[in-house]
Parts: sequence; structure tokens; C-alpha cells
Amino acid sequence: MILIGESLNVMSKTIGPAMRNRDAKPIQKMAVSQQEAEMDYIDLNIGPAKKAGSEMMTWLVETVQEVVDVPISLDTTNVEAMEAGLKAHKGQALINSISCRPERMDALFPLVKKYDALFVGLLIGVDGIPRDADERAMLAAEMQAKMAEQGIEDERVFYDPIVLPVTSQQDQVQGCTLFMQMVGDLAPESKSNCGLSNVSNGAPEELRPLLNRVYLAMLMRSGLGAAIVNHAETELVDMARGRRDEELKLVHRVMDGEEPDMGALSQEAVDVVKTTRLLMGQSLYSHSWLKL
Repeated sequence: MILIGESLNVMSKTIGPAMRNRDAKPIQKMAVSQQEAEMDYIDLNIGPAKKAGSEMMTWLVETVQEVVDVPISLDTTNVEAMEAGLKAHKGQALINSISCRPERMDALFPLVKKYDALFVGLLIGVDGIPRDADERAMLAAEMQAKMAEQGIEDERVFYDPIVLPVTSQQDQVQGCTLFMQMVGDLAPESKSNCGLSNVSNGAPEELRPLLNRVYLAMLMRSGLGAAIVNHAETELVDMARGRRDEELKLVHRVMDGEEPDMGALSQEAVDVVKTTRLLMGQSLYSHSWLKL
């Protein structure tokens, strides 16, 4: 599985000022820590960057690639800044992201071709966030057709169904899970992707890693191709790298309908079972779901 580190973000209280002030040290330190944490890509998120976005993205790409050899995921809504980053990047970059809106596909698909890039296909259309797995599938088919018109191979795209928080839109979590199970049939040459940390937005900070890790385990069953993650969540990275197989198997058994003997499990395993059931929609979210 491909892991994309999410921590170089202009919204960060430490990294944001460093980006704006062209202070390389904290940015390079973060990039090195992400490479050491086994990230396959480093996401550079500069947001809209309406002012001097191209110059900022060029500087960031060059600054990061001075100290690591991990490829970069370029994250901005500024098309000119995106091209500047692609031009500066050494090797094959990842565009994060291209939504299923005509103006975005028309603007960015030529850059996919010109710079031999991969990209995240964000499944949001002109009507906003899709309501269920079927609507996500329809958007993926629409994007696939547009790609064919532009001569873009299916293997370049990572379809992202837009994971939403279990704290506020619990039914949408199941919609994303179901879509991930459909990707292999819809587009066998393509991969799936998700912004994993979104699932735990709004949850108590100390419980977010558990939600993220269990949801990763659930999506891995469907062959999840990539995930945008917090590189500092070491147990999550261990899950992705096959170093928590017993926990992975426990999640999958619960997904299959098994009812484990909770009295025979460790407290950690009990928490995993309860969290799996929560993310499957078998219990309603509350901040105290582990105590119920």
C-alpha cells in the first residue's frame, strides 16, 4: 500500500509560517521525519495560494527534494502553482487532486499528460459530495470516460470517495467502505485512495488514532491502494506495513459477522471490536463509544 504523509500543510501552526517565510529548516526536518516513517509520498499542501503560489510551490518542491528522495504529492487548487510544482519536481509526481468537475478536469488533465503524472481522482461533482456508493461509482465512471477522451491511462488514477467524519456523517462512512469494494470491478487498472484522518475529525484527540487505524484495516480488505495519513501514528503505519496482522484479522472477522468472546480479549482488542462495529454502522457514534 502507498502511504502519503499529510503533515506539510500550510494550515499547520508551525509549517504554515515556515512556508510563507521561506524557512527551509522546519520543512526539511518534517520531510526527513516522513521519509524515516516509511511514507511513499510527501504531500505538499499550499491551499489556494492565490498570491505567489507558483513561486511558493517551486521553492517547496526544491526544498523538500534537497533532503529526501521520496516523490511528492502536490496539493493546491491553484492550477498555475500546480504546474510550477510539476515542472520543478524530479521524477513522477502525484497531483492531489482532480475533482469530477468539468472545469477541473479540463484544466488539469493536460498537466497529467504533459508531466507524466499520477493523480487522485476526487469523487465530488457539480452537485457536491455524493450520497452513497452508487453515486460515487457514477462519478468514477464519468471521470474514466473523460480520461479516455484525453488519452489518460486508467492506471494513473487513485479514486478517492471522500471519507467524511464518523462523528457527524456516520452513514457516509459506510458509503465509502462500499465504494472501495466496488473499485476492482469498476476500474480494474485503477487504484483507490482516501484521506484517512478525515474519518476521525471531531473525535477526542486521544481516540483518533484508533479510529484511523481500524478504518484503515477495514479498507485494506477491499484492496485500498493508497491512504493520506499522519506519519506520526506509528501503529497505523505498522498496520499498513503488515506488522499488526492479528489486529487486522480481528477487524476482518468482525466484518464477517463473528461475535468474539469479549471476556477472552485484551482491552485493546475489545476496543478494536467496538470501533469496527461503530464504523460498520452497528452502533451510533458518541465520544464514549468504547465505554458502552
